[in-house]
Amino acid sequence: MRIYHGSEIILENPEYGKGKKNNDYGQGFYCTEDIELAREWAVDQGRDGYVNKYDIDLSSMKIINLNSEDYCVLHWITLLLNNRRFELETPLSIEAYRYLNDHFMPDMSGVDIIIGYRADDSYFSYAQDFVNGIISVPQLSRAMKLGNLGEQIFLRSMNAFNAIKYAGNEYVYANEWYERKRNRDITARNAYRSMNREAYIHGELYMVRIIDEEVKPGDARLQ
Repeated sequence: MRIYHGSEIILENPEYGKGKKNNDYGQGFYCTEDIELAREWAVDQGRDGYVNKYDIDLSSMKIINLNSEDYCVLHWITLLLNNRRFELETPLSIEAYRYLNDHFMPDMSGVDIIIGYRADDSYFSYAQDFVNGIISVPQLSRAMKLGNLGEQIFLRSMNAFNAIKYAGNEYVYANEWYERKRNRDITARNAYRSMNREAYIHGELYMVRIIDEEVKPGDARLQ
C-alpha cells in the first residue's frame, strides 16, 4: 500500500514513540491513502508543507478497520473518548463514557494499524453531540459522511513502523491547498447545521436509550 503523511517537514524516518498522545487513536503515525487529503493536511493558513510518501507491506499486520462491517460508529466514538479530550459535564455524558468503554472498546492487543475516520474539528463536534444525547445513531452516521472529510491510517506498533519504506516527498503550497482544506470543513459544518438536530426523532437510538436498553455490538440498529 502507498500511504501519505502531510506535514510541515520532510520526514524520512518516522520514529516510534513520538507524536501527541491525545490524537484520535493515541500516540502513533497518522497517514492516508488519499494524496489530496494529505496535501490539505500538510498546509496551514500562510504555511506551506510537504506530503511524505511511504510504501508499507500489510501482509504481517494486525489491522482494525473501523469502517468495516465488523465494527460500528460506537467503536469509533469509544476510541475517541479514550484519547481525545472530551468535556464530560453532564450525568448522561459521564454514564455514556462508562457504558461505551464497557461494551464498545475494541480489543487493542497486538493491533498494528487502525483504519477509520479522522476526527478533525467537525467530526469531533458530531461525537460530542452524540455523547451528550443531542443526536441519534442514524444522525451521527449521516453526519460522518458530510463533507467527505476523509479516512486515516494509523500506525501504532513497532511492527508497523518497521514495515514502512520512505518513497519521497512533494512540496505543497498553502495558497493552493489551504482553501480546499477550509472549504471541505465549511461544507461539512454547513451540512450538519442543516440537519434537524433540535427535534427528537421518535424510534431512533439516542445515547440514553443505548444505556437503558443495554444495546450491545451486533445490534441491527447500529448498522
